[in-house]
Amino acid sequence: MPNIGPLELIIVLVIVLLIFGAKRLPEVGRGLGTGMCEFKDSVTGKGDKDEPKELSSSSEQPAVTQEQKERETAGTGT
Repeated sequence: MPNIGPLELIIVLVIVLLIFGAKRLPEVGRGLGTGMCEFKDSVTGKGDKDEPKELSSSSEQPAVTQEQKERETAGTGT
């Protein structure tokens, strides 16, 4: 397996800088880092903590529709 030395790293960084530009390079790095973290969390199963939040937010939905139904029935009675 070939070793990657400092000269090869510099060449790769120059090519990446030419392709993406200096302004977009931090955005690309940030996006790559968050993507890697999300992938790692999904593989290890740490993403399961988000599911109860979704369940609690979905339980709030019927309460809103129940209030709307009560308002509609109260409005038709008068």
